[in-house]
Amino acid sequence: MTRAGATGATTVTMTATPTYTTAEVSPSPNASNAVEVAVQGRGVQCTVICGDNRDVLPTLPRAHYDLCITSPPYWQQRDYGAAGIGNEDSVDAYLDNLIETAALLLPLMAPTGSIVYNLGDKYVNGNLMLIPYRFALRATEELGLQLINDITWIKQNPTPHQYDRRLTSSTEPFFHFALNRDYYYDRDAFAASDGRQARLQPTPKLGARYRELLEQSDLTASEKRSANAALDAVIDDVRNGNIHSFRMKIRGIHAPAYGGQDGGRKMHIERDGFTIIRITGKSMKKDIIESPVESLKYNEHPAIYPVSVIRRLIRMLTPPGGNVLDHYVGSGTTLVAAAKESRNSTGIEINPEYCAAAVERVRGAVVAEASVRAHSQG
Repeated sequence: MTRAGATGATTVTMTATPTYTTAEVSPSPNASNAVEVAVQGRGVQCTVICGDNRDVLPTLPRAHYDLCITSPPYWQQRDYGAAGIGNEDSVDAYLDNLIETAALLLPLMAPTGSIVYNLGDKYVNGNLMLIPYRFALRATEELGLQLINDITWIKQNPTPHQYDRRLTSSTEPFFHFALNRDYYYDRDAFAASDGRQARLQPTPKLGARYRELLEQSDLTASEKRSANAALDAVIDDVRNGNIHSFRMKIRGIHAPAYGGQDGGRKMHIERDGFTIIRITGKSMKKDIIESPVESLKYNEHPAIYPVSVIRRLIRMLTPPGGNVLDHYVGSGTTLVAAAKESRNSTGIEINPEYCAAAVERVRGAVVAEASVRAHSQG
């Protein structure tokens, strides 16, 4: 990978408060010959570092970040205006550089931390290279990361190419990696606005079809009595508002259940002749996000993922007041999302123009967010 020509890095630190209390200029701890401008006050803190992430990452605090979420430059897709990753001659060289840099993240992550990568793919001679998935495999095999989810981002406004021999690409993956099984996870916060399913008024015929199927089944008389008693109990729970609804599977009537671990549905059907699935009414959190690609007025960065998507991931994968890192910060979307979710954040960007644009964007976001919070508190 070609490094930036300038040595060192410039760091600008901003604090989310409408009125800055002090401003101090001091040498940056992130690289030699660098200057850090720190604006201190109350609230969350966002830091933008302009420099090569391979120089800066080793200087950041260890075991500090709850989440690293990033979108590296896509391979030979766009002109990002600076020497660096994405300009390699081959996919393998590109992946080598991605993995090399990702390895620098591991010492920086908290024990309960997560790493999320959003990557784009590329056609070469009509062949889809599957670059994101090749990276995911190498990250698990070479870095020892656990791949928790492949979250699909469905772009509601994909680039309107018209191809005669293939469909328009309209999805990208967000890979959620964890260092171990103890990662922080708040599933309900992923889509806090999903709410609950509308509760249906139970009818007198609730469960009648299952009773008919039980009579038609080859269950023993004892199994049928147990099944009907369990059916009575779950119907009472629905009518009393304890659960939203239920499903019943009966041996020999319904398709076998997947799984088979002790306590699983398959074991219940084999042992008891039936199983009952209780549905609480909470919306299912799926590994799909539908959102348009964002564009910003006067911002020249060519690839901006949506703030709303990053906010959802930050809520799910970081505790309140946690620390977020983005080592390919680009236009600053990750830092804007972190500020809106009251998380501290650090971003690294090699392109000086994007770095300056990110600083201004983040500055406006954190001040605006602080003003909203101050207004809401009276």
